[in-house]
Amino acid sequence: MRDFHKPGRSEVFATNGICATSHPLASHVALSLLSQGGNAMDAAIGAAVLLGICEPQMTGIGGDCFVLFTPPGEDRVIALNGSGRAPAGLDAAALRDAGHAVMPPGSAHAVTIPSAVDAFCRLSGDWGKLDLAETLAPAIHYARAGVPVAPRTAFDWAIAADTPKGAARDFYLMDSAAPRTGQIFRAPGQAEVLEAIAREGRSAFYQGEIAEDMVSALNAAGGTHTLDDFANVAAEYGEPVSGSYKDVDLYEHPPNGQGATAILLNNILSHFDLPSMDPFGAERAHIEAEATKLAYDARNRFIADMSYANRLDHMLDPKTAAALAGLIDPARAMASPAKISEAVHKDTIYITVVDRDRMAVSLIYSIFHSFGSGIASSKYGILFQNRGAGFTLEEGHPNEAKGGKRPMHTIIPGLLRKPGAYTMPFGVMGGAYQPTGHSRFVTNLRDYGMELQSAIDAPRCFSDAGVMKVERGYSDVVAQALKEKGHDVAIPDVPLGGAQAIMIDEKAGVLIGASDPRKDGAALGY
Repeated sequence: MRDFHKPGRSEVFATNGICATSHPLASHVALSLLSQGGNAMDAAIGAAVLLGICEPQMTGIGGDCFVLFTPPGEDRVIALNGSGRAPAGLDAAALRDAGHAVMPPGSAHAVTIPSAVDAFCRLSGDWGKLDLAETLAPAIHYARAGVPVAPRTAFDWAIAADTPKGAARDFYLMDSAAPRTGQIFRAPGQAEVLEAIAREGRSAFYQGEIAEDMVSALNAAGGTHTLDDFANVAAEYGEPVSGSYKDVDLYEHPPNGQGATAILLNNILSHFDLPSMDPFGAERAHIEAEATKLAYDARNRFIADMSYANRLDHMLDPKTAAALAGLIDPARAMASPAKISEAVHKDTIYITVVDRDRMAVSLIYSIFHSFGSGIASSKYGILFQNRGAGFTLEEGHPNEAKGGKRPMHTIIPGLLRKPGAYTMPFGVMGGAYQPTGHSRFVTNLRDYGMELQSAIDAPRCFSDAGVMKVERGYSDVVAQALKEKGHDVAIPDVPLGGAQAIMIDEKAGVLIGASDPRKDGAALGY
C-alpha cells in the first residue's frame, strides 16, 4: 500500500468499465462512449483518435497502430496489425546509391502508408457496438473546438518544435513556436477528414480527395507514394506471441512488432534471483541492463516483416535465453553486443479499456519520432509518421527496406494473464524502451509484489546505445555503483516512457486501473 503521507496517486477501482490513457480528456471520452452503450473497442478507438488532437506530436491519423484484445466471454487473445507497408517504389539499393547509410528519418522515404485508420474502421465494424460516426464524434468536436495543451504535451512539443516543416509548421506551430501550456490547439482540417471517414468509412481516407492530398504532399517531398499504395492498405488479424514468466503469461503482438523481445528478456531474467535483489538497487539494474543488451541484439538481427523472416522459434527457445544469460557478468558491464542502425524513438500513446462484459483492449498508436517525419499534407494537415526509419539499409538483412514491406516496429501492446486470478491489458510507452518496460513491469508485479500503480510509478533505468539512462528516482549511491560496474550513467532529459494498465480481478469481480504520472493522463472508471 502506498504511503499516504507522500505525494502519489491511488489505483482506480470500478465494476462496470474502466479506461487508462495518457490524457484526462481521452479517458473522459472513453467512459462517455461506454455509457452511451459502446463497448471497450468503441471506447478505445474514440479515445485513441482524440489523442491525435490532444498529443499531436505523439500520434495521429497519419500513423500506425497495433492492438491486442480479448472478445467478451472468450478465452483467447486476438492481435490486429495496423502497421503500414512501404510504398511499392521504395528501394534500399537506390537509397544506398544516393549516399544513405541509414534510412533518413526526416524524409518522405521514411513514410510508410498510414494504416491506423484502416485498422480502426475494421475493428469498429467487426467488434464495436456503436456506429463509427458515434465513435468518432468526440474527436471531431475537439478537433474543431480545440483542446488546451497539457503540461507534459507542451514540454514534449517544445523539444521537437523544429521538426515540423513546410505546411506542417502552419498546422502544428503557433506563431512559429510550440504552444504553451493552456493554449488551445485546433485541427479543423482533421475534423473534416474524420467527418468524411464517419460518413464513408475507410475509403474516404484511402481514396479520393484526402488520399490525393496525402500523395501530393509526399511526392512533393521526394516520396514514391502512389494512390494505389493507399488504396491497397489492409490491416490484418493474427495470433499473439506469448511466453511465461514463472506463473504469469505474457502476450505480445507478433513481428513486425518487437514484442517477442520482451518475452526473450523475461526468459533471460528468469535465470537470476531477482526477488533477492533490492528492486531499486544497482544489482537488479545491472542484470536487467545486461539482459536488455542481449535481447535487443537478437531483436535487431531477427525481427522483421514475418513474410521475409521468421526466427521467433529461435528467439523464444528457452535454450536461447539460457545461453544468453550465461554471457552476463554480475560484476561488470559488457560493451553493447551490436550497434543498431534502425532508428529509435520515445513518442507514442497507449490506451487500454475494459468494459462490463470484460472485453479488454490493449491499443498502441504512434507516428514514431516526435512529429513523425515532420511532413504534413497541405490541405488537411495530416501529419505523416516516419515508420520507415525502422528499416535498415544493410543489404540482405531481413529488415532491409523494400517496397510493400513492413518495417520493424517498436510499439507493442501487452496483456498479462495469471490463470484463475486476473487478466491485465497494459502498455509501456517509450520507443526502444518498451520491451524493457514490459519486462520491468512484469517483474515489479511478480518478483516484488508491487501494486499496479506502484509498479508503474517505480523508477526506471535503461541501457540505450551504450548509455545507462537512470531516472532521478534512483539514489546517487546506485548511480555510483553502476558506474563502478562499467556503465556510462546519465540522467535522461525526459522520463523513460509512460504506462497504463487495467487489472481484471476475476475473483472479486473488480476492475483496477492505473496511469503513469510521467504523463498527463488518468485512469477513470464507473
